[in-house]
Amino acid sequence: MAKTKLSDELGPKPFVSRFQRGAIYLLLVVGAFLSLFPFYYMFVQASQPSSEVLRFPPHLWFGSAAWSNIQGLFDNGFGRSLFNSAFIAVVYASLSVFIASLAGYAFAKFRFRGRSILFGMFLLVLMIPYHVTAVPLFQLMAKITLFGDPTWISSYQAVILPALANPFGIFLMRQSMQSLPDDLLDAARIDGASEWRVFTSVALPTMRPTLAALAIYSFMFQWNSFFWPLIIMRDKAMETLPVRINALVGLSIIDYGQLMMGTALTTLPIMMIFIAFQRQFISGALAGAVKG
Repeated sequence: MAKTKLSDELGPKPFVSRFQRGAIYLLLVVGAFLSLFPFYYMFVQASQPSSEVLRFPPHLWFGSAAWSNIQGLFDNGFGRSLFNSAFIAVVYASLSVFIASLAGYAFAKFRFRGRSILFGMFLLVLMIPYHVTAVPLFQLMAKITLFGDPTWISSYQAVILPALANPFGIFLMRQSMQSLPDDLLDAARIDGASEWRVFTSVALPTMRPTLAALAIYSFMFQWNSFFWPLIIMRDKAMETLPVRINALVGLSIIDYGQLMMGTALTTLPIMMIFIAFQRQFISGALAGAVKG
């Protein structure tokens, strides 16, 4: 009796377990398809001539107009815009990560008067819509005469410098730095290391996942930025990729093939970077979530 009861309790579980596992896999496959199919469709339409992009039923396989669409893009200044976006994104990501790591280290490991108030002010900046600051920031860029330039309108520094002290980056680095043991830093100071040496040789190497996550986030932020470059870059030769793609939408004529190819070429670097560094991005984003 007891053996029958025990077999009844244990019997259905393997079937239920296989059924649940199969249902989970099915949901994952459906979710992956729904997430990836728009990207596949974008690349397929990028290889079609403009007249075939909006046809119904749509093409689901690659066409033969990919090279002509690429040539048309680069004839319209896409190459220069690609360089502008890459240069701005790389320089901004490097400087922003460096500044955020310095500020995060100071907020996490130094004790000074007004530290909490100053950090709270940084967080309050996150609540201010970016568009509110556009007009005064534009006026400031127009009046600055540093580095010998009569104005910073249509310049790289006008896009890079205003957002370098990123409150989100400072918050992320501060939370991650708080998990760094103080004893480790004190041991380095006892050995005679300067504060700069402690920061660069002890603190930063342990924060590599967070630094990688912040670098990817900063690169993506500037690579996809549209509103501010649209306002500040008045020279066509200084336009970034999002602004250049927006210019492909004419008042009466729209080359949908070039538009889809430009979107695909803009999306491709972000996809490659995320795929290559997804482990560092996820681990860095979760760093500091649990203190211990």
